[in-house]
Amino acid sequence: MADLFKLHVITPERRFYDGEAFMVELTTTEGDIGVYRNHIPLTAIVAPGVLKIHEEGEVKEAALMSGFIEILPERITIMAEVAEWPDEIDGNRAEEARIRAERRLKEESGEIDTMRAELALRRALVRLSLRK
Repeated sequence: MADLFKLHVITPERRFYDGEAFMVELTTTEGDIGVYRNHIPLTAIVAPGVLKIHEEGEVKEAALMSGFIEILPERITIMAEVAEWPDEIDGNRAEEARIRAERRLKEESGEIDTMRAELALRRALVRLSLRK
């Protein structure tokens, strides 16, 4: 039996996930990380990406948007702006968002508009990657 830890994923709208896992993978602003039980305490900023929850016998994937992660030796808490299971993602809406973001990136605009468009594109691509 693997060493399990408590995993809590919370969004402003709901408790997205409460359970036990033996590993979690996600994207932070510093890059991709994978965390097991007994990891050193750490707090990081979550970036848009795919959250992989490794439970015994299966791996669950979800779209995870900006937020924070608190890692303690026996518990991980992710406070996310948005977390969505693949079946909750509207593929048409995500595709429209991708097209809009790519169009905005091609236009001449200010630095803030470019950053917003890049973030919107990243979110759309994460969602689309889970809509197999």
